[in-house]
Amino acid sequence: MLLKIYPENPNRRAIDKVVDALRAGKLVIYPTDTVYAMGCDAMNVRAVEEICRIKGIDPRRHNLSIICYDLSNISEYAKVSTPAFKLMRKYLPGPFTFILPTGSELPRIYKSKKEVGIRIPDNNILRAIVQELGNPILTTSVHDDDEYIEYTTDPELIHERYESIVDIVIDGGFGSAEPSTVVNCTSDPFEIIRQGKGVIPGFPGA
Repeated sequence: MLLKIYPENPNRRAIDKVVDALRAGKLVIYPTDTVYAMGCDAMNVRAVEEICRIKGIDPRRHNLSIICYDLSNISEYAKVSTPAFKLMRKYLPGPFTFILPTGSELPRIYKSKKEVGIRIPDNNILRAIVQELGNPILTTSVHDDDEYIEYTTDPELIHERYESIVDIVIDGGFGSAEPSTVVNCTSDPFEIIRQGKGVIPGFPGA
């Protein structure tokens, strides 16, 4: 299903339809403040495993990333030092992924790597979905290995490619071709390990 949702004023009925799909263990593709991404209820292990299978992700070797609504309950999902919290509070919502030690409330599949990426995108559609769901969303970009082609930015083309794989593709307008900036908050000092759309002036790795 291709579902149009306007980011300026997300329709409540459409948001509820997406949330119902996520609660049922379905996969959804949605806009972020960077590239379009595929996700599921982060607490639904079978759905997480399905996304890992589709994307060829080994959770024992690759960091999984989750989208949260805000920082209020972030300590449930990640261990956040005071310096990391201050940095995240300054730059979120925004086009960043912050790598942190895994927290106690995430399922075991996240704990093999012992690290988790935290995202709070500046996107009204996605934040409304996460808020209504009440859980984080596991998230992974629809592109492969930094190969940005047209289907990763045009929701209609994304739908053509993925309609047999996911339950809903949200049309929130054309997406960006630039990924989030990844900040490793498990190192000392913190460092940028992928420079993307987000900018932290003077930061190591920027």
